[in-house]
Amino acid sequence: MYEPIRTKSVHSTVDGPNPGFPHRSREEELDIQLAGHLAALLAVTDELRALTPSADLDTAAERLGRQVGRLRGGRAPARSATPGADASQVAALHRRAHTLAGRALVVAASRADTAVAILTAERMDAHSAALADGRLAAAG
Repeated sequence: MYEPIRTKSVHSTVDGPNPGFPHRSREEELDIQLAGHLAALLAVTDELRALTPSADLDTAAERLGRQVGRLRGGRAPARSATPGADASQVAALHRRAHTLAGRALVVAASRADTAVAILTAERMDAHSAALADGRLAAAG
């Protein structure tokens, strides 16, 4: 009824995966993605620290830096000491930090990284509280 296929498939290689092509595991991909989200959150946290210094932001930046370094195999994240925003953008920075922390939380949960999940949930709470503050809500 049907004629057998006589040619090689164009959708998969018969020889298997190319050993010369670099392949990463799912865990490695999630580590890279999580490190990127945390590095972005660290950059926004550093901007907030420059505009509104606080011990909470200092502690958060230190913890975020340690986690990024751990995920990148000990390489410390690149950091900038100069803020890229002005004081009128503090509420927008808190919203951005909240969004980045949420993205990192999703990836941390999928890779079962409890330490990062706790850290990002705490950061989400802190940025939500900052946005709930009447002064920031009026400024944003």
